[in-house]
Amino acid sequence: MKNSVNWFEIPVVDMPRAQAFYETVMNVKLVGRDFMGSPMAIFSADGVAGALVKVPNRKPNADGALVYLNAGTELDAVLSRIEKAGGKIVMPRTEIGPQGSMAVMADTEGNQVGLHQEA
Repeated sequence: MKNSVNWFEIPVVDMPRAQAFYETVMNVKLVGRDFMGSPMAIFSADGVAGALVKVPNRKPNADGALVYLNAGTELDAVLSRIEKAGGKIVMPRTEIGPQGSMAVMADTEGNQVGLHQEA
C-alpha cells in the first residue's frame, strides 16, 4: 500500500460557492465532472486525489472525518485567503515538530478541513 488514503470527498450543498472557495483558498483549478448524476469538482493530483461532491446521502459537517489538504510550502499564504473567501480559521498554524505545520479551517459549507505543510 503506497498511501493510507487514495481518495477523499468533501460534501457540499452549493457547488459553485464551494468550488470558488477551494479554488481561491488553495490557489488551484478544480475540474467539474458529473459522476452518476452527481456534480463533482475534482482536485488534480499526481498521487492521492479527491473531490467536492454534491450527493443526497452526504451532508457538510464540522464533526465528521477530518481531511488534510496539502498546503505545499505555502501554509501561511493559504491561511491568508480563507476569510477573504468566506471561510474561517478554526485552528491557526500549529507547529507539529518534524512533521511540519498544520491548521484547520471551516469552509463555506460548514465542513472543517485540515491543512498540512511538511517540514
